[in-house]
Amino acid sequence: MKRKWLFLFLIVGVNWGYCQDITFSQFYAQPVLRNPALAGVFDGDIRVSGIFRNQWQSVTVPFQTTSLSTEFKLPFNKFNDWLTIGMEMSNDVAGDIKLQNTQLLPFLNFHKSLNDNAEQYLSVAFMGGPVYSQFDPTKLQLDDQFVNGAFNPNNPTQQVFTRTGFTYWDASTGVSFNTVFNENDHFYIGVGVFHFNHPRVAFYTGDKTSILNTKIALNAGVTLNTSETNKLIFYADYFRQGQNEQFLGGATYNTEISRRYTDNKTVSFDMGAYYRWNDALIPTLKLDMYDWSGGISYDINVSGLKTASQWRGGFEFSLIYRTRLNSRSALENKVLCPTF
Repeated sequence: MKRKWLFLFLIVGVNWGYCQDITFSQFYAQPVLRNPALAGVFDGDIRVSGIFRNQWQSVTVPFQTTSLSTEFKLPFNKFNDWLTIGMEMSNDVAGDIKLQNTQLLPFLNFHKSLNDNAEQYLSVAFMGGPVYSQFDPTKLQLDDQFVNGAFNPNNPTQQVFTRTGFTYWDASTGVSFNTVFNENDHFYIGVGVFHFNHPRVAFYTGDKTSILNTKIALNAGVTLNTSETNKLIFYADYFRQGQNEQFLGGATYNTEISRRYTDNKTVSFDMGAYYRWNDALIPTLKLDMYDWSGGISYDINVSGLKTASQWRGGFEFSLIYRTRLNSRSALENKVLCPTF
């Protein structure tokens, strides 16, 4: 029975790694994983976002995912156009055999102003770079290492692994449209296409059929100011990759606690909830303090695995730094950036 479970977790780990991309419940904290064209769609010039996820600890060896992204916005010309450059770095570790994917993806996003008031932008982005996959063969428990039903790691195995790691190149693109309406409210929509180069992902060099499926992403978000100090923020994402589909959406309520009038920076608190369809209900809390934001969320598992998981999914923590450059103060009133 033990061998069957080990085999099951190995297969689940491989399928998770290659049939789906990494997923964060605080998906707004890593925008380029939603759509490369959402890079730079925020109020400010620089943003550094970090996030850590620990999942399925109640079921098996936890799946742990860490991601760090940087975004830097540059004025492009006198027509209120902007350019965002940055880097997305992530590491995902799954299961007993430490199946890992480590990616380093630089990106570029061009924001074209569509009117003289800089209230509407069309963004076109590209993201691409290397991804390294590996696993630890010493963590495997193979059939010929069991004697009389008992596993002995000192027993030799006839299984030979000629390659335990490989690198492939991944490429993605996307477009988005964002606008200001009712003076202070914001709205955006986007479409992203991930893995359009169809990279081959296989540990066996002779395998020519294991291709990473293209993933299509649809994104939307709305910020509605309900008063001078309060607002509602709605997010929604839909992904399709091969036969896999995912919908994640929800809202947070933001209330301003205090404001520093010397530089117009605020302290505010967010409380909300999200739902990943047929998978998890996700309550979230976030504190924004001037240039810093810290968030915490927890997945309440509602999928078919809820009996084994006892409704427990995983914790997620995020930390974001966002600021303006003093040298651009003259442009601050010209470009009405969204506040997502």
